[in-house]
Amino acid sequence: MSEYKQCIIVRDDLKLSKGKLAVQVAHAAVSAAEWTDRSTLEKWKEGGQKKVVLRVPDTRGLFELKEIARSQNIATALIQDAGLTEIKPGTITALGIGPAKEEELDRITGNLKLL
Repeated sequence: MSEYKQCIIVRDDLKLSKGKLAVQVAHAAVSAAEWTDRSTLEKWKEGGQKKVVLRVPDTRGLFELKEIARSQNIATALIQDAGLTEIKPGTITALGIGPAKEEELDRITGNLKLL
C-alpha cells in the first residue's frame, strides 16, 4: 500500500517571521487539499496527513514546481498574501502540492531542502 503525503514549499528569499510563515504554510496545506480528489484525500487522512515543508530560493522555483505537479495531475495551490502585515499585497509566498503518493511527490520535490 502506498504512503501519501503533502509538500508545502516556501520562498527562502522572503525572510518571513515564524508566525507569518506558519500561516502561509497552513494556507497552502488547506488550499491544496481542497483541490485533491476524494479518494486520495481519504487515504492521506487515514495515514495521518503527513506533510513536509520545503524551501526554494525564489518565486521562480514555486512556479516551476507547480507546473511539474500539474502536468502529473497532482493538486496544487499557489498562495498570494493579502499584504495586511509584513509583505506587499499579491506577494506569492508558498505552494502546496498534494496530497499524493509519496513516491510521486518525491520525484518532484526530492531535491529540495527542508525548511
